[in-house]
Amino acid sequence: MAATGKGKKNKPKLKSVSNSKPDPSLEEMKELYREMLLMRRFEEKAGQLYGMGLIGGFCHLYIGQEAVVTGISAAQEDGDSVVTAYRDHAHMLACGMDPKGVMAELTGRKDGYSAGKGGSMHMFSKEKNFYGGHGIVGAQIPLGAGLAFTHKYNEDGQIAIAYMGDGASNQGQVAEAYNMASLWKLPVLFVIENNQYGMGTSVKRSSAGKLYRRGEGYDIPGEQVDGMDVFTVQAAARQAIDYVRSGNGPYILEVLTYRYRGHSMSDPAKYRTKEELQSMKDDRDPLTAIKDMMQEAGIKEDDIKAIDKEIKVIVNEAAQFAQDSPEPDPSELWTDVYIDEGRK
Repeated sequence: MAATGKGKKNKPKLKSVSNSKPDPSLEEMKELYREMLLMRRFEEKAGQLYGMGLIGGFCHLYIGQEAVVTGISAAQEDGDSVVTAYRDHAHMLACGMDPKGVMAELTGRKDGYSAGKGGSMHMFSKEKNFYGGHGIVGAQIPLGAGLAFTHKYNEDGQIAIAYMGDGASNQGQVAEAYNMASLWKLPVLFVIENNQYGMGTSVKRSSAGKLYRRGEGYDIPGEQVDGMDVFTVQAAARQAIDYVRSGNGPYILEVLTYRYRGHSMSDPAKYRTKEELQSMKDDRDPLTAIKDMMQEAGIKEDDIKAIDKEIKVIVNEAAQFAQDSPEPDPSELWTDVYIDEGRK
């Protein structure tokens, strides 16, 4: 699955990373495993709290897709901006946001990142350069281009990373963002997390052509990679981010992944077979793959268990913190709606 897009003469030729063999250090393997495990256990706990009625509204879990944001964030630099859609909990954790604050926001509590008023789908942290969580399908992509414009205007050397799903890639505003980003050579990496189903519709039934090639008409190169292998994602992200950061303009990275749960917690996911789901869990699970690799590299089982134990404590503490945090006072309903002129 090679990179495409002829581009201009001054643009570098990009090589496919699909068949590259990773050679990570033992510490890097443990750190990536830890990050993915935190996301997996956090989302499982969020699912439990939803079932208990402690999380209201919509809740979209990232279980199965952990290698995507983990691999990409491992290739980022401090100061890069991130924006994504409503399946956003793992992206926040990858940005270094406190699991306690994220869980508190999911449960609508005062100590959450958006003071309990954003919930699962709408929270952000300017401190961590995470600009949402957006509930309108595809709306985050023009915002990602805007963040990239800010970086270019300020000449700060940073880039923007804008995530979308395969369903969102069909939105008209995405094509408009591609066009403008290419015209202005904005430093933005567009990431398509293709988990095979846009809500409940298979990508095979909804999307013509290859999603990573959608930018060719705008002179934007792209690549499609295996999103169930964190090292493949990391290698592709390094190449893409280097391309973007070097002033060449935008890049599209389509990452083939798979979600184990429904589109949201209210989705029974009857549009796919049990056999398909079980096959992905048994044969393609990103956590199992890296754990096997760690064991083959000589990392002791006790070291792996220590990481598992650490993550369990972190997630349980986050859940307890969220439940102990008070709900926002009703008077907060009227705050953060308009800009307070006196606070400029």
